[in-house]
Amino acid sequence: MTEFGLIDVHVRRFRSLKDASFRPGAISAIVGEPSTGKSNLLTAIWALLDPGAAPLTAADVAHDEQGPIRIVGELADGTSISVGGGPPDGSSAEGAPRPPALFFPTGLRDGDLLASPGPQTPPHPAAGIMRDAVARIGRDRDSAGGTVAAHSLVAGLESWQEAAVTGVVVLMEEPELFLPPQAQRYLYRLLRLVASAGNQVLYSTHSPAFLNVVRLDELVFTERRPKVGTLLLQPEPLPADEEFRAYSEFDSSRSELFLARAAVLVEGLTEKLALPFVFEALGHDPDRERISIVECGGKGNIPLFGKISKAVGLPFVAVHDRDAPPDMTPSDAERQLNALIAEVAGDERVELAPDFEGVAGIHGDRRKPARAWRRFAELGPDAVPPPLAEVVERAVALARRAPD
Repeated sequence: MTEFGLIDVHVRRFRSLKDASFRPGAISAIVGEPSTGKSNLLTAIWALLDPGAAPLTAADVAHDEQGPIRIVGELADGTSISVGGGPPDGSSAEGAPRPPALFFPTGLRDGDLLASPGPQTPPHPAAGIMRDAVARIGRDRDSAGGTVAAHSLVAGLESWQEAAVTGVVVLMEEPELFLPPQAQRYLYRLLRLVASAGNQVLYSTHSPAFLNVVRLDELVFTERRPKVGTLLLQPEPLPADEEFRAYSEFDSSRSELFLARAAVLVEGLTEKLALPFVFEALGHDPDRERISIVECGGKGNIPLFGKISKAVGLPFVAVHDRDAPPDMTPSDAERQLNALIAEVAGDERVELAPDFEGVAGIHGDRRKPARAWRRFAELGPDAVPPPLAEVVERAVALARRAPD
């Protein structure tokens, strides 16, 4: 629980958020496909924290809903705030004094960065520091537009650190915009420093660089369903004994599974390189289907990746070696590991006997990834081994499964 800012938010009848709640922490990353409600959630919180800056309008009322908009927040000190109403009677704000908030919408990322506060909201020093950074970077750099503004965002947060800014709720849409991967990773670390200095940071993102697998409870997943609107899912934190393993195994490439519709969990590089060509041979494109093929760094890590996928509501297919021919019993260690994978994955697993190389016909080759790449790049659908075809069809079916 954060010691400052919001600890609970409940939104009703606001745009796609017909009835949704979540528990913000010191830092929260809002993740989901386009048009699932990420921006609506941040805008609702902006309306709650600075009602004069974002007055409720007729366009904000959820479609097919009757009754007024109602946005309620509980603060860390035990008090509550709310904003509600809307046309035709207007909106009203109630409750304790609101913590200062700064909103960075994507629509302003190529210019001023910050949304204007309400007419009754006094300017906060942190806003002046950020605007000084925009002006300074604009003078010092030859490039224009979003690139300058993105670097201004980084410079402004660095200045916040120097000025020891504290006590601010930061709302930010897609901090990764216009930044290369290295700068994204650095900005993510800056945002964590801002949060640790006694601020609260809530942001939406499409970049794995801004997702922390060790702190699953910092992730908020959005899903939009036709009848109930936007749903918010917050996973429980990982058990302490699995946090270090997750930290050591997850990089930004593997963190892409948080942004996927479905995942295929595989043991190693050979499978990761070969499977895209199996998809292609069967007429599918995993990227188009938003399927992540995740190399887990060994068979022993598949249960961990499976548990994380289940915690965040991501459907997956676990693909692993039996490590014994069909007519032979695996060793005790392999049998126990196979059973553990089966326990985590359930029916959504494909066990390859004796192993991927044997099914793919590339056993004994010292350059297995390269050979697998060449072999499957030339395959037609009739040449795909049935177990690998099963992997593809299961993954595509999971990715295409429509929400209820």
